[in-house]
Amino acid sequence: MQLTHLDEKDRPKMVDVSPKEDTSRVAKASGIIQMSQEAFDMIVQNKTKKGPVLQTAVIASIMGAKQTSSLIPMCHPLMLTSLNCDIEELPKLPGFKLTLTAKLKGKTGVEMEALTGVSIGLLTIYDMAKAIDKSMILKDIMLEEKSGGKSGHFKRKS
Repeated sequence: MQLTHLDEKDRPKMVDVSPKEDTSRVAKASGIIQMSQEAFDMIVQNKTKKGPVLQTAVIASIMGAKQTSSLIPMCHPLMLTSLNCDIEELPKLPGFKLTLTAKLKGKTGVEMEALTGVSIGLLTIYDMAKAIDKSMILKDIMLEEKSGGKSGHFKRKS
């Protein structure tokens, strides 16, 4: 398999997507943050000193996805048409699962935007609750599903 981000002299390059057709593309990614019961309870009850943690994480997740091409060198700047973030409480862990779905109609996929958004959202939760629990763990950041483009549909098996 030839790597597409290297030219004939093995120098890094950004892939030329201009010959590709525009297609509808969707990517869904998720990740988990595990924390102490105290941190979880304070976040759920909106009692942290830094304000509404989960609402801020949703905004950060969306903003992070929009900045992907500024953070990851070979990512194309994309005209995203939709970003939807959801945070699920995991009381038995305790912690939260953050899921981001990114959509566009274009020449390249949105997997990296979805994964970046998830990562930034989880990091925001960590940042806003680190005064309560510095031992929080970010884990299981993954692409759940993607559709569109030449490689077709992918769905992670449970």
